[in-house]
Amino acid sequence: MVDILAAPRQAKTDTSLRTLLAISTAHWVSHFHLFVLPMLFPFLKGQLGVGYMELGFALTVFAVISGLTQAPMGYLGDRIGARKILLIGLTVGGFALIMLGIHLSYAWLIASAVLLGLANSVYHPADYAILSAHMDEARMGRAFSIHTFAGFLGGAVAPAIVAALVATTGGHGALIAAGAVGPAVALLLLVVGIPDASAADRAADGITSPQQNIVTPAIIVLTVFFMLLSLSNAGIGNFGVVALMSGYGSSFSTANIALTAFLGSSAVGVLAGGFLADHTRRHGQVAAVCFALNAAIVLIIAVMTLPAVLLTAAMAIAGFLGGVIAPSRDMLVRNAAPPGAAGRAFGIVSTGFNIGGIISPLLFGWIMDQDMPHWVFGTSVAFMALTVLLALVTDRNPKTNVEKVDARLMQL
Repeated sequence: MVDILAAPRQAKTDTSLRTLLAISTAHWVSHFHLFVLPMLFPFLKGQLGVGYMELGFALTVFAVISGLTQAPMGYLGDRIGARKILLIGLTVGGFALIMLGIHLSYAWLIASAVLLGLANSVYHPADYAILSAHMDEARMGRAFSIHTFAGFLGGAVAPAIVAALVATTGGHGALIAAGAVGPAVALLLLVVGIPDASAADRAADGITSPQQNIVTPAIIVLTVFFMLLSLSNAGIGNFGVVALMSGYGSSFSTANIALTAFLGSSAVGVLAGGFLADHTRRHGQVAAVCFALNAAIVLIIAVMTLPAVLLTAAMAIAGFLGGVIAPSRDMLVRNAAPPGAAGRAFGIVSTGFNIGGIISPLLFGWIMDQDMPHWVFGTSVAFMALTVLLALVTDRNPKTNVEKVDARLMQL
């Protein structure tokens, strides 16, 4: 007997896979572009005749602009379509780097940071809105994990790619080539034909978005949750190497290997967390347990001087556990968002990342200036403990979240 529904199901599966790969590629670009300017600081310092403080100011401008525009981009995406703002973001981010490569000056560096901040504010609300609308509900956690993994991968390969571009094309050519990736991927998304997620699309599918205030207590708590996640990871990611060298007697190579283990295992943990998120509705409890274990391991690193092998192993386990919670984190936001408001919800809570990005360099830099390297890890533990408490708060009423998901499925 021929299954007449097999063809439509296969077509939907193919469309979902194509959409996931396309959106994940865009997320790869966003993280790749994040690292282009920092990787070129030595070149920019020599060419522009400025100090690292002036270069760091450009990154602060980037973080502030991105933080201020995340939520508005979420609202805009829900209004005019997530696909439109995603394509604009890819193009604007690429244009910022290309123009800096053509007209290299400090003024253009700051202008580039502004444009890169605007572009960066697009990705989370747009990506998650499209994925929430078009991925299979039973595989949503894995879809989120692949999307997050692609971003991690973009950051991981950025140093090698930028270094290769500088060696072959010079600093100016590296900026132009790195920037060209943005419009190229935007063109790819147009060719692939990714679906949209806008008010008009939801109305066509019979899904209405209630006119209610999206800034609910749950969304506020999740925004703080994202900020604490950023703060707990930023200290280790940005200052872990110098802290291990100055406070624990680790060599430069040992400290870098330990940090590489932390970052690499985080990416693997994200993929594992996707499977876990699809097999539980207690996403807050998953995040709380993983981060509690993470805090315990980082506390050991903070108070003990471990041999190189044990230090690397501990950092790898901590990174893995930190990665595992990422899909559950995203599912918490999706469950807290009213139907049709995923873009706005992710835009608002992602602001927490930017707040953390503004605070963390100042806080952990001050800690290192006070010659307290152990407190780089100790302060991270404190933020992790607060994150555990907030994760449990967000999971107080899972039944409501399940009923919300069931209602969405009934409407489709």
